[in-house]
Amino acid sequence: MVPAAASDLKTGWTMINALIIDDEPINIINLQRLLEQHCPGVRVTGTANGAADGITAIQQLRPDLVFLDIQLPDKNGFELLKELPSADFALIFVTAFDQYGIQAVKFAAMDYLLKPVDTEELKTAVEKASSVIAKKKQSQQMQYLVEILHQGQQKDEHRIALPSLKETRFVYTKDIVRCESSNSYTHFYIKDGEKITVAVSIYEYEEMLAPYGFVRCHQSHLVNKKFVRSMVKESGGYLLMEDGVQVPVSRARRDELKKGLV
Repeated sequence: MVPAAASDLKTGWTMINALIIDDEPINIINLQRLLEQHCPGVRVTGTANGAADGITAIQQLRPDLVFLDIQLPDKNGFELLKELPSADFALIFVTAFDQYGIQAVKFAAMDYLLKPVDTEELKTAVEKASSVIAKKKQSQQMQYLVEILHQGQQKDEHRIALPSLKETRFVYTKDIVRCESSNSYTHFYIKDGEKITVAVSIYEYEEMLAPYGFVRCHQSHLVNKKFVRSMVKESGGYLLMEDGVQVPVSRARRDELKKGLV
């Protein structure tokens, strides 16, 4: 796994989440090492060794960038792309077979790398991809800003988009009881008892939800304070929610949390 590092990409974005799909483990390891050494702004969040696993990984991890081998054991990379309902990521083909180059261009790949991967060609390909990814993220931020400006102070009517595996749900912030982190996933618990899981870290939502009454009580937990019944001191300290769920409180956040719940 490539360690998190400050990006040196010209776009200014701190990190690009990447997925590598290749049927040869040694190729995956070599590409990871090249990215770690020469493209510190890229973090490999997952790998897959076949088309079926690749499709699942794309849908679950929602990567910014995919390195895709064309020759896969179950089907080729082009067939994999055809099975995706959408492809909201930058794409770089990686293959040992040059005859696929023209077809790769037809699929609008960001770039096309031949094995063994040349370091300079990799850096150039990643730079091109990062520029496209940055523009996409900037567009998303602007869209979100316009939405907030239109909503004004009507916080009870604010909704956020929660992209799950099968669909994107639009949920009112006032109906979210709490959020719980599980590795790189976040579970949203809704007041009607529904649970929605998204492949996004809870850190991405902390600042977004703060204006709507959400407070951090633990490294893995965000709660909507209007659903907090009481703060219990015993058993190490926890929040008792209106639905009876006990949410842990970390010592470091205890004093700050008391003020935030008032």
